[in-house]
Amino acid sequence: MKIKKVLMTMAVSALIANFGQAQAARDYISIVGSSTVYPFSTVVAEQFGKSTHFKTPKIESTGTGGGFKLFCAGVGINTPDISNASRRIKKSEYDKCLANGVDEIVEVKIGYDGIVLANSKKMQPLKLTRRDIFLALAKNVPDPSEPGKLIPNPYKTWKDVNPQLPATKIEVLGPPPTSGTRDAFVELAMEGGGKKFGWIKSLKKKDKAAYKRICHTVREDGAYIEAGENDNLIVQKLVANPDAVGIFGFSFLDQNGDVIQGSFINGHSPTFAEIADGTYPVSRPLFFYVKKSHVSVIPGMKEFVGEFTSDRAWGDEGYLADKGMIPMPESEREQYGNDVKTLKTLKLK
Repeated sequence: MKIKKVLMTMAVSALIANFGQAQAARDYISIVGSSTVYPFSTVVAEQFGKSTHFKTPKIESTGTGGGFKLFCAGVGINTPDISNASRRIKKSEYDKCLANGVDEIVEVKIGYDGIVLANSKKMQPLKLTRRDIFLALAKNVPDPSEPGKLIPNPYKTWKDVNPQLPATKIEVLGPPPTSGTRDAFVELAMEGGGKKFGWIKSLKKKDKAAYKRICHTVREDGAYIEAGENDNLIVQKLVANPDAVGIFGFSFLDQNGDVIQGSFINGHSPTFAEIADGTYPVSRPLFFYVKKSHVSVIPGMKEFVGEFTSDRAWGDEGYLADKGMIPMPESEREQYGNDVKTLKTLKLK
């Protein structure tokens, strides 16, 4: 075991050494990950490219899960330097990074975002509860005639779910399983609705796997349509089909408020103010992750991260707030700003 560890350490050291020698082969920052963080990261990259002598970073919208897969594949110029994420890195992803020699990762929380269910302004806004969302989109739901029993989801229209909702077909365009938005949506919205049924809520302590399976499994009968990682495409489809509902981050609603509107959830609308003060119930933090071993090798890494975490970018009056990102409280900005300056590495147990 010790020999194997020594060999891996030598291999990683050699890779980093070769990486340093080959730095001329890549003179720009490579970023992958979340489609939600993508527009924020792009704005920072453009500002960085205009205001410094470094090249503008290249950013790929791969989804949070897809980004971590690329980021954790190893170190070197053929791997990304930064991975954007609309959720925190999972322990399994962190362990994969460590196994591949990515053993020094800097975690940077950048702000908050709301997950919205939006529809065309040609229709009335939906007034939903998390219970409604669970019943509309879960693969299996409680049998109304036999409490404690699950049946395949029979609901075809929103009115079937709740008599106070319109009799339009349930047609929801949303992100795929690789998306952090999908992970956050099922955890915050669907699980929040599933817990409204006492016997499901009690399963969390008795059988966590069964509880998660019920709350997190999305129906596959056509009511939920995986629309890829391009949230702008979902917006276009909502305009073309006013009966449809789309799931994406608040910033896309904010940028397209002339044609689409957010649904009320538990009586609260997805506005900047209600997400910022915590009253809107479906919100989550946003992150990016940095390979520390790349900081001293890829030109501009430290400066780019510094721009992203500057008050002019992520501050209360920063240009990212203008794009729809909800700023963190000053104390959090100070904490993560210090972590960036010292390149504090993440330790997940």
